[in-house]
Amino acid sequence: MTTLNLPATDALSLPQQIARMDQDRQRAYRENLDFYSGLQWLGTPKRGERRLTFNYAKLLVEKLTSYLVSSNSFAIEPLDPLAEESLGVSAREAEKALRQVYKDNGLEELDFDTELDTAILGDGCYKVTWDPKEERVRVTSPDVQGIYAWWVGDDPSQVWRVASKYTLSAEAADILYGITPRHPHQEVAVIEGWTRQLFQLWVDDALLEERPNPYGFIPFIIFPNLREPKTFSGTRDIPILKEPSRELNRAISQLSTILELSGNPIAVLEGVEEARDIAVQPGAVWELPEKARAYLLDLLQGGGVKLHTDYIEILLKTIHDLSEAPKISFGDNPRSLSGVALEMEMQPLLQRVQRKRRIRSRAYRDRIKMVLRILEQRTGVNYEPLRIRITWGTTLPQDLSRLVQRERTLVEAGLHSRRRAMENLGLEDPEAELTQIETEQLIPQNKVSINGDR
Repeated sequence: MTTLNLPATDALSLPQQIARMDQDRQRAYRENLDFYSGLQWLGTPKRGERRLTFNYAKLLVEKLTSYLVSSNSFAIEPLDPLAEESLGVSAREAEKALRQVYKDNGLEELDFDTELDTAILGDGCYKVTWDPKEERVRVTSPDVQGIYAWWVGDDPSQVWRVASKYTLSAEAADILYGITPRHPHQEVAVIEGWTRQLFQLWVDDALLEERPNPYGFIPFIIFPNLREPKTFSGTRDIPILKEPSRELNRAISQLSTILELSGNPIAVLEGVEEARDIAVQPGAVWELPEKARAYLLDLLQGGGVKLHTDYIEILLKTIHDLSEAPKISFGDNPRSLSGVALEMEMQPLLQRVQRKRRIRSRAYRDRIKMVLRILEQRTGVNYEPLRIRITWGTTLPQDLSRLVQRERTLVEAGLHSRRRAMENLGLEDPEAELTQIETEQLIPQNKVSINGDR
């Protein structure tokens, strides 16, 4: 996300600064959203021109997102596993509270939707706040088209102010802020300005509220899709696919036109200087001059169609190569590859997913830290210093029986814990599962029925 750093912040109000910022970024956002939505042809169509759109860009973005966010979870551990029991209790309580926050906010669905936006626009954003009405932590994903950031000097990681711009209907503005627009159907422009010390609320370019930041930190996590070196903004998945996608649409549209004309053949008259009363209908009889001839134009002769289909195959391969999503990632596995052979074929996709997961892991850890800090402020529960781990499921299909055997071997060898084994097997809540196992072990086997009743 490119931004404009203004050292003299007092010279202009926050709405005035935002009005001058990030025009190129906003234009790129709109162009990429339009392309993702299927608006992929340039210029005005000519009369009778056929324009087919095969939206591979949308398909590839959604496919990569599905691989990326599969089986995402987290684990909370005390910094010192050998410390006193209170640290372990704190870790379990923190994990329990976090799972409730995940459930209340539907973060599994929110993360998928946010990841789609991030891939298309290049940047993602989460906002973590306290909802006083429902008395719970609220996690949302603001539209990054309305997010603006300022950072310190040449260090993009040190963000000192974030502004969020959005619009509200007249009814919503009245409910939230008690503002009634002049016109009943008029929308209200709202800007939230956040620093670690101060919160500002601007409505229609007028400062409505200014007060100390209730959290003591900026409640936004802004992260790139894939990091572009030395910049704050992220790279987008769409631009690299634009040219081959447009050429694919043009090539298939051209082939479609040729096939249509071949089904409605063109009559060619040779040696005819003047033609009258030529009836184009079944059973028509034409009288032609001597040495003149008539024939149907065969557009498919000489293997012409194969040239087009070969070119289309080249374009499809180019699209798969540029997106780092091999055809086999769509289930096209004619050689029935598995194991290491399948992993080697999928390496481009696995590497891209891994690059994105490194960035997402940091964003999710920052989100969890914000949630815990707000819970400490609002509930009074003092969570000890904890280690936060983000866990990811396997990208490729796995043989579960072999995976279980491998984890069992690692646990028996003392290389990692049963809890880590459960996480690697994809269990959502290993702590609850371990507690249930201990409970069942305390119940005599002859008093446990199939349904678990004593």
